[in-house]
Amino acid sequence: MFAFRSVLLKNKSSAVLRRAGLVLRSKSSAATATSTPAWLTGDSYYQNRIDGSYVTSTASNSTAVTNPATQQVLGHVPHSTTPEVQKAIASAHAAFQDWKHVPIQQRQRIMLNYQALIRHHTDDLAYLIALENGKTMADARGDVFRGLEVVETCCNMADKIMGESLGGISGTIDCVSYRQPLGVCAGVAPFNFPAMIPLWMFPVACTAGNTFVLKPSEKTPGCAMLLAELVQQAGLPDGVLNIVHGSVDVVAQLCTAPDVKAISFVGSSAVGEAIHAKASAHGKRVQANLGAKNHAAVLPDASREATIQAIAGAAFGAAGQRCMALSAVVFVGDARAWIPDLVAAGRALTVGSGFDEGVDVGPLISPESKQRVEHVIGEAVHQGAELLLDGRGVVVPGFEGGNFVGPTVLSNVTTDNIAYTTEIFGPVLVCLEVDTLEDAMEIINNNPYGNGCAIFTSSGATARKFQQEVDVGQVGINVPIPVPLPHFSFTGSRGSIRGDVHFYGKQGVQFYTQIKTVTSNWPYEHASDNLGGVTMPTLGKQS
Repeated sequence: MFAFRSVLLKNKSSAVLRRAGLVLRSKSSAATATSTPAWLTGDSYYQNRIDGSYVTSTASNSTAVTNPATQQVLGHVPHSTTPEVQKAIASAHAAFQDWKHVPIQQRQRIMLNYQALIRHHTDDLAYLIALENGKTMADARGDVFRGLEVVETCCNMADKIMGESLGGISGTIDCVSYRQPLGVCAGVAPFNFPAMIPLWMFPVACTAGNTFVLKPSEKTPGCAMLLAELVQQAGLPDGVLNIVHGSVDVVAQLCTAPDVKAISFVGSSAVGEAIHAKASAHGKRVQANLGAKNHAAVLPDASREATIQAIAGAAFGAAGQRCMALSAVVFVGDARAWIPDLVAAGRALTVGSGFDEGVDVGPLISPESKQRVEHVIGEAVHQGAELLLDGRGVVVPGFEGGNFVGPTVLSNVTTDNIAYTTEIFGPVLVCLEVDTLEDAMEIINNNPYGNGCAIFTSSGATARKFQQEVDVGQVGINVPIPVPLPHFSFTGSRGSIRGDVHFYGKQGVQFYTQIKTVTSNWPYEHASDNLGGVTMPTLGKQS
């Protein structure tokens, strides 16, 4: 059994956290909460959350949840059984029968309450992220905040689900279309954003009138459990949000269950491709964000110091475990002389536990991830890359068992090198050198992924040419990680997405709703009206 702590600045009690088993402490207090969260059993197994209550799984298989900085086992995630998954789906299906009739303004008010609770408990959510994922507390707070912004847009969704109408299309015939919820939707979340990605999913779906079954990552389930506690405190009825833990078998059941109408996924390409194929074959909508290889083109007229710092942060932050991390930099012309500056910026970053002040780069999620990243580095050098900064073998005092890999910079990388062809998902930056902007765009456009890219330049004409001709869904101009605010949508493209409707924003609402069109005829004098015959209705005179 393990303990959670809270580092909130306000020293006062909280009903929702008392329910969750968390105790608030002042920042000045050295004490740590020792109560066990309500979602853990006495022997530290995470419970499912079905119909508003915690339900202990009877599964015989489980996955250990560990602190990646220490390898301490925090608990065990059960591989939920088929009846347990079916029970969660049935709960969501039953709740949908009432929830779909709740007026949009009432659903929005719940989200208004929810965003306030998330904001108030940001540090508690961030603590769970840092504990299970390894992020620095500052980065974990950013994880929560970017999800919070999506919830805030859900407080004003009505204009996004409004339909269209046209009166008098033929005599007394009117036509109106409007958006309706789908029913039960499901989400499969990754380990790298334990708050943001679930908040891309269920708040949008539920505010649009759907109910939801969420499967958090088996590596980082704690944050999702607290998010569920908070949304129930905000007023979401029982059964509207359900959580089931597990792995591949649980996902397969969500993909094939008849009552599940749509699936949202963020994660690796292999898993996303499988989910898209299986769920689509069973008639479900799918939105799936997959792998990425995000490039930055650096022009010699860019601001040198600002560009180097931006690239270092985007490449090495979160230990490179972001789907929008910059993992390849294409230096154009004389900008290749900046590579030593980039090496110096990476070397200056501090590797360590996410709870320690001054740490910039935390651990990778697992020993297997560390081993894979170090293997790719070694193989890249074997294939001809030059290792300018080697992050392998980093040992952090007091955390000798942690999954640490330091910032790593590889140069003289070709497009057939393993470091370029692989999504490394670690703090590894590959450097390519070309003579012209056209050469840089050719490299970017030939890469199969299209999640994001950036250009650093002081020329508006160069930037405009780049944004028009580069074949990538999200472009940053002097912005290293161009993730759109939720007023827009996350628009990765090509090999980085399956399905054609994106997360959050207008497209997110469209994904979780379907259009119904009603054509009505209310004639003023029924006796003399002709309501139709055997020929195709034309609704008016034919010219």
